[in-house]
Amino acid sequence: MIKHKKQIEKIMSGMKCNIGFACYKSGFKNLEKAKDTPLASFVECSNRYAWQCEYSLLFGSSYLCKCPLRVYVLKKMKK
Repeated sequence: MIKHKKQIEKIMSGMKCNIGFACYKSGFKNLEKAKDTPLASFVECSNRYAWQCEYSLLFGSSYLCKCPLRVYVLKKMKK
């Protein structure tokens, strides 16, 4: 995580999080399940409460997550 620290802080400074960056505070151990997609700015969210998230977008029968921090963590850190 140290290698990604500056980029993570930059991402967090440019966004708001209604759950207070719980994923970051847990050291990314408390993450909603997600799968990578070919879309650069989205991951597929596996959370059953995705419809409640301000960063989710219904796409067909699944939800895409556009949270910049979650996208970065999955695509760059592979978590």
